[in-house]
Amino acid sequence: MMTSIKEKTVALIDSLKSTCQTYGMGNDGNEYKIITQVFLYKFINDKFGYAIKQIDENVAHAEKWETAYTALSPEERDDLLAFLVADIPRLLPEHLISNLWNQQAKGDFDLIFDQTMKDIADQNMEIFSTQTTQNTKIPLFESLTQYVTDVGQRAPFARALVDKLVKFSFEEAFSEHYDFFSAIFEYLIKDYNTAGGGKYAEYYTPHAIATIMARLLVGGETDLHNIECYDPSAGTGTLLMALGHRIGEDCCTIFAQDISQRSNKMLKLNLILNGLISSLDHAIQGDTLVSPYHKSDDGKNLRTFDYVVSNPPFKMDFSDTREKIAAMPARFWAGVPKVPKKKKESMAIYTCFIQHVVNSMNPKETVGKKPGKGAIVIPTGFVTAKNGVEKKILQKIVDEHIVYGCVSMPSNVFATTGTNVSVLFFDNARDNDKVVLIDASKMGEEYKDGNNQKRRLRDFEIDKIVNTFLNKEAVDDFSVVVSYDEIAAKKYSLSAGQYFDVKIDYVEITPEEFKERMRDFTDKLQGFFKKSNELQTEILTQLKKVKYE
Repeated sequence: MMTSIKEKTVALIDSLKSTCQTYGMGNDGNEYKIITQVFLYKFINDKFGYAIKQIDENVAHAEKWETAYTALSPEERDDLLAFLVADIPRLLPEHLISNLWNQQAKGDFDLIFDQTMKDIADQNMEIFSTQTTQNTKIPLFESLTQYVTDVGQRAPFARALVDKLVKFSFEEAFSEHYDFFSAIFEYLIKDYNTAGGGKYAEYYTPHAIATIMARLLVGGETDLHNIECYDPSAGTGTLLMALGHRIGEDCCTIFAQDISQRSNKMLKLNLILNGLISSLDHAIQGDTLVSPYHKSDDGKNLRTFDYVVSNPPFKMDFSDTREKIAAMPARFWAGVPKVPKKKKESMAIYTCFIQHVVNSMNPKETVGKKPGKGAIVIPTGFVTAKNGVEKKILQKIVDEHIVYGCVSMPSNVFATTGTNVSVLFFDNARDNDKVVLIDASKMGEEYKDGNNQKRRLRDFEIDKIVNTFLNKEAVDDFSVVVSYDEIAAKKYSLSAGQYFDVKIDYVEITPEEFKERMRDFTDKLQGFFKKSNELQTEILTQLKKVKYE
């Protein structure tokens, strides 16, 4: 059954993209807004219908629930809506897809379509909006037909979108949450995770890496309640969704911040699809390094969390804000990268995010809370850094026993960048005596994604990484378990390969066997020498025959 729903959902996404292409917006910068917003509209329409059926039997048993709901009096409708839980959208009859379908013949249908989306956003502003660091509310929906430059094509475009939405229902998928919608979400945004997707594309985290990070952070913990998870460079929320799912959506609250408008829209969609609507209010758009939104109650310090995850941009030109960041030495204790004279875009911004992640974990002495844990994706080159800000960070996280593991991932696991990545794991309990280092660089299977040759980890490989790490096992040419003193002696390297033993195979043989082998070697060498002499003589003979003409 689920396969059928998944296939239909994928078909819906494809058809929406086809419609955008037909109306001249294929690969347009605004296409993702249309696709994600219309998809979300369909989702909440069906979610609302599913919810009210659980409350009103007449609506549940009606041939068309939309008709039964529309037939209710205003008083009956208000009573019905009052029973809905907070994370269910409130829709009026005029907001339903069926109502739009019935109005398609009207000449100004584009205006009707856009106004419907705006009304839904206004009606649900308190629950379904996100905000910026300046506390500006970002509504759930915006006008879409404006992106069709030909005014005469806007109404047909709106009709074409609505046509796509009446073919099936999401209802059977609602109980699946993460397992269903994580795959759907990844498919939904795949066309915006390419070189044409700009800087965003580099920092979308593959599902396998997100899963590994979540499983290793949570470990065997089962008694988890009121857990707070945070990502200061949340992107589309892949890391947070995996972590939230591992903990349990009902047991955690998500906190997020990201500078990207696009990512914020997709993060909002991801939270709604995965039943984390109550966390929307904590999803903030803005520059985390300059203006971190999530603060302590007194507003003076950073808020700290149970789990912190991050896949930050690795290199980026942040010269405009560098001095503001550098003016906060308490936050950026290892320093801030200088602005290169050439290639400003090569500034190692990820080093600032490492420091921010460490600062954002619950301290050991937090009342009523366990010490925080964290994980961050970094370029593999960092783990063997010899100088600069990178070296200072390595020294601190090792000397203070903050880092407790590092996993080096296969190459080409990201969409558009060939940068090799590793994942650092932190624990503010600071009571580990050993560090687990894993080299998974040779794992994974190759596959073609468009023009890109990529690599992905298979389920059994993910299990091997997770089990080896949690059990602190040393496996030949794969993992080592080393002390902090050993790491310091290796100049603070977190590269597993530098700790692998050089193996020399010893074979016990008798004196007679030794003599026989030596005779064989001697005979072979003498044969080679003889052949070499013969070739030398032949070459000299042939050279003498060469004459000037």
